[in-house]
Amino acid sequence: MRKGILFIILSTFIAVGAFSVANKPNAYASAQAEIAMELSTGKVLLKGNSDAKLPMASTTKILTAIIIIEDCNLDEVIVVPDEAVGAEGSSIYLKKGEKIDIRDLLYGLMLRSGNDSAAALAIHHSGSIEKFAEVMNERAKKYGAENSNFKNPSGLPDNEHYTTASDLCKIACHAMKNEVFGKIVSTTNYNGKYRSYANKNKMLHLYEGANGIKTGYTLKAGRCLVSSVKRDDMNVVCVVLNCPDMYERSGKIFDYCFKNFKLLKIDKNKVFMCDRIPCKLSNDTNIVVNTNGNLDYKVTPIQSEDNAVAELEIYNENSLIFSGKLYSINA
Repeated sequence: MRKGILFIILSTFIAVGAFSVANKPNAYASAQAEIAMELSTGKVLLKGNSDAKLPMASTTKILTAIIIIEDCNLDEVIVVPDEAVGAEGSSIYLKKGEKIDIRDLLYGLMLRSGNDSAAALAIHHSGSIEKFAEVMNERAKKYGAENSNFKNPSGLPDNEHYTTASDLCKIACHAMKNEVFGKIVSTTNYNGKYRSYANKNKMLHLYEGANGIKTGYTLKAGRCLVSSVKRDDMNVVCVVLNCPDMYERSGKIFDYCFKNFKLLKIDKNKVFMCDRIPCKLSNDTNIVVNTNGNLDYKVTPIQSEDNAVAELEIYNENSLIFSGKLYSINA
């Protein structure tokens, strides 16, 4: 194994060994469930009770919003359906027969947590709340959320409406990769064609680099927060469920993540040598590494049907954190 060369060939990153438990936020977390992931890689940086099935209140609307963004014309003007008027809970006070475009409904959904907006969008998309819930469940599984069940687009209490911190974080990471979604949830004040809103999410003001995404609260679910912070090249998404001090707890988690982890970018044009053959990866690659210690790597010749000539393995201390095929640059 060739040590130390990785820094010269790949980047000037300093990488770390296994993190110390002592550096983690207080193990006696105030959240009933929590998790933090790096956005581009899906790497879990911290978790606690993250597979427990729990209600998630209005953080449900993350899934509602990304479905609408992916499937609908945001400039389309609709007439507010009767079923959306006077919806229970938080509201943007839609009126019967009112005309409004999908874009303004989306901003009302995510900035003001409008349950009436959620109903209007769901009915526009699928014809009914029930049909839209079916789409939500199908799409959630597509995004990697295998242990969730959705009964409505807003997060109103229902015994069969639940998720896990892990599932919700996967949905949020998928959504945050969408440029339109990211723009909506990072907006502090919105002036639309039909409506104007101020964002309820205090995290945008409380934590440097915060760029989203959604708060939630019901008596059953407690205080819930899905938040996102980007610093330098690394974007961390955090979920806390049933967390009385959701902003403070999320801040501690972000402090821990940005102190102990960095994103290592391996450029596909970086050249590695395999038995005197110059070779490289087929695509740019991101790896999350710890911030102290050393990285090691080795290049092993292989025979492959896809013409790869070697395998690159990168180790963090004794743990393999990446493996990928290398291809001759002369091929």
